[in-house]
Amino acid sequence: MANIPPLSVLDLAFVVQGSTPGEALRRSVDLARHAEAWGYHRFWLAEHHNMVGIASAATSVVIGYVAGGTKTIRVGAGGIMLPNHSPLQIAEQFGTLDALYPGRIDLGLGRAPGTDQATMRALRRNSTHSDNFPHDVVELLDYLGPVDAEWMVQAVPGAGSNVPVWILGSSPFGAQLAARLGLPYAFASHFAPGELLAALEVYRTQFRPSVYLDHPCAMVGINAVVAETDTQARYLFTSIQQSFTNLLRGTRGRMLPPVEDIDSYWSSVEKEQVAGFLSCSFVGSPDTVRTALGRFIQNTGADELMVASAIFDHGARLRSYELLANLSESTSRKR
Repeated sequence: MANIPPLSVLDLAFVVQGSTPGEALRRSVDLARHAEAWGYHRFWLAEHHNMVGIASAATSVVIGYVAGGTKTIRVGAGGIMLPNHSPLQIAEQFGTLDALYPGRIDLGLGRAPGTDQATMRALRRNSTHSDNFPHDVVELLDYLGPVDAEWMVQAVPGAGSNVPVWILGSSPFGAQLAARLGLPYAFASHFAPGELLAALEVYRTQFRPSVYLDHPCAMVGINAVVAETDTQARYLFTSIQQSFTNLLRGTRGRMLPPVEDIDSYWSSVEKEQVAGFLSCSFVGSPDTVRTALGRFIQNTGADELMVASAIFDHGARLRSYELLANLSESTSRKR
């Protein structure tokens, strides 16, 4: 059976029913401290807008908060939706973070809006901006790279920081870009698994060594809910199942508590659709998850797993990440 590669955490700072964004952000720092102690490699936060159940919209601000509350774990964006911003501003923000927390900051870049059409307009985002994504990535890399005295514009802080940049994606487009630029690549299979294997093949076969990376490095996103028993884990998993069902219905809200009978919540069509979105999910006892993850790692050859665990109860969420860490030799060695 394949060894479990390094593990990292993807946190959306979920706002659960009955709580506030402030409480969600404080739970994020608490999770990051525990993840650091359990040997997780990175702790990433994602940019989403106009979602009452997610508190990480001001992603660089939250990254600074989490980095300030931890000591050694890498903290970053998974990701920044670059078409929402100018490359210079992102270079300055992450250059500042690197100046404050040197050697601990990552910058993952995506080209999706991270929101709906109305919010895109509120962000002053033109729908064609995603077409400029490759150019904007190169511009951002230049701002973060070595200082050129002839440049009229420099990122201060940022220039010369060489903050590690990842390309994020859920299709071969991002894989092609990451391969062409010689950058590490992270696939969002925790919610869009359909083209995972095809994108990884494109990335690995087309990869060009660069000043950033001399060989392909592929991170794969998964969902994981680990508990003492399969039954308990499946119960906890119903919170994210409800969340994805509500997305299909166009219903926004905070994370709901788990339910005993998920089949009473969704239709058969919704069940099938949600199962597709969440097919890269590992739910069960440690033994169940170890077996399923072993097969997944053999199939994907993932160099790292970015783990999202949308669990309503904070204590149960911590326990899930702890049990998962116990399955990985890489996290065990770091403790």
